[in-house]
Amino acid sequence: MANDAKIKIIPLGGLEQIGMNITAFEFNDNIVVVDCGQSFPDEEMLGIDCVIPDIEFLRENKKKIKGFVITHGHEDHIGALPFVLKEINAPVYATKLTMGIIEGKLVEHELMDVVKRKVVKFGQSIHLGDFRIEFIKTNHSIADAAALAIHTPAGVIIHTGDFKVDYTPVFGDAINLPRFSDLGKRGVLALMCDSTNVLRPGFTPSESEVGRTFDHIFHEHTKKRIIIATFASNVDRVQQIINTAYKYNRKVIVEGRSMINVISVARELGYIKIPDNTLITIEEMENYTDDQLVLITTGSQGESMAALSRMAASIHKKVEIGPNDTIVFSSTPIPGNEKAVSKVINELYEKGADVIFQDTHVSGHACQEEIKLMYSLIKPKYAIPVHGEFRHLREHGKLAQRMGVEKENVFILKSGDVLELGEDSGEVVDEVPHGTVLVDGLGVGDIGNIVLRDRQSLAESGIIIVVITLQRFTNQLLAGPDIVSRGFVYVREAEELIEDARYVVEDALDDVLSDPKADWATIKNAIKDNLSDYIWSEMKRRPVIIPIITEVE
Repeated sequence: MANDAKIKIIPLGGLEQIGMNITAFEFNDNIVVVDCGQSFPDEEMLGIDCVIPDIEFLRENKKKIKGFVITHGHEDHIGALPFVLKEINAPVYATKLTMGIIEGKLVEHELMDVVKRKVVKFGQSIHLGDFRIEFIKTNHSIADAAALAIHTPAGVIIHTGDFKVDYTPVFGDAINLPRFSDLGKRGVLALMCDSTNVLRPGFTPSESEVGRTFDHIFHEHTKKRIIIATFASNVDRVQQIINTAYKYNRKVIVEGRSMINVISVARELGYIKIPDNTLITIEEMENYTDDQLVLITTGSQGESMAALSRMAASIHKKVEIGPNDTIVFSSTPIPGNEKAVSKVINELYEKGADVIFQDTHVSGHACQEEIKLMYSLIKPKYAIPVHGEFRHLREHGKLAQRMGVEKENVFILKSGDVLELGEDSGEVVDEVPHGTVLVDGLGVGDIGNIVLRDRQSLAESGIIIVVITLQRFTNQLLAGPDIVSRGFVYVREAEELIEDARYVVEDALDDVLSDPKADWATIKNAIKDNLSDYIWSEMKRRPVIIPIITEVE
């Protein structure tokens, strides 16, 4: 008997870009949300802390939502959770370390007492309405990463999360390939597979390879202080650095707020083992010589306020970089961060330090051969590439076809698409609201395109404020115009320009104030238009011009 049930898959992020992963699965009156991540602002998003998905669709259907199911503890999969949970209070399901990191965020946002949480073990299933969701062990650059087998009335959908195949992981077991094979033999409706490294041929090296590189670096630099920058969440990498430091009788200092937070959670939960008397505080550093020290720090992506960037810029309060330092970048730049990383490296070289950034990192994502292995084990009817920019998704679609998925069964989706899948058919049937919400400090969503455009104008051309005082009812000019400039020109060195600008404003006011009934909008527009034209003719710049009018009786 044919199964005519249909499941809707609705990605709200994680496509067209690396990051902000979130996907809703809908069947009848049940919705399960997989991951809830943030992305990092690009260079044009001045002052923005992070970017989270627009959840208008979830808001409209909040009564249907049975829970958030999280694959692993990276920011691009959990970063938006505290913001979203304030609006949609549904239970959160995750593995032990992932939940530990999430709970740190919930404490910060004062949500621990209101959000239900359940820690799930590998091999365990949770029942959420019409869904049964099974957690399957995978490997990634953070421990406790899971793939999900989502059992629905329409069939099984496998969501890999971020994964790689690592036969010799630093912590825990290797990926559970037999379970994927078992599911494949029983029949899998669709595979939603990580696309991040689909452009890279071959296999991703094991995380343990980096340990051998660290050993070589420590052996070669026995007289120097070693500073290693890596991702805060890469617990396995930190474990290998600690192991090597212990072998070479060095003390370890952890620096950077996010690094300290993640390592304390991982240590508390038993995911990282630090030998006694190995870890010291940064205040204790002065008690040891350079050859006895290793610093593990944030800042591998050139983030301006991260610990390594502050060291490089000589604004770190405790660490001063010099010729006796060897700096190791144990990461590769995320696309878009190359310039910032290069700047930090140059600053470190200027201070005489040695900088090492080759062979000190392996990816946490599957390359082509591992993705092929997944397809050969799972044999899905439909392929839905996820986690990547459009170029990654397209290439992944071609790979899926080479692995036997029919062309019409490969879906390259966009955020907001509603894909309806059944045993006999699959098609995009609708589109739901989607997009991004900008987070700036405590403000969520209060910064839009107009504000960003203003910030860009201010950053590029500065601001001119024109202050005048008028007599109420008669519009007679009593004081001003006074001109104040910030970020446009240094007033003391451009007195002639500012004086001429004042004359331009006076002329504009003479014209417009000849009509005693002229309203404020007309007066302000006259000041803006005339002053803007003058400054463009003189400087070829367009600063933001703000007229301020006060009235007295």
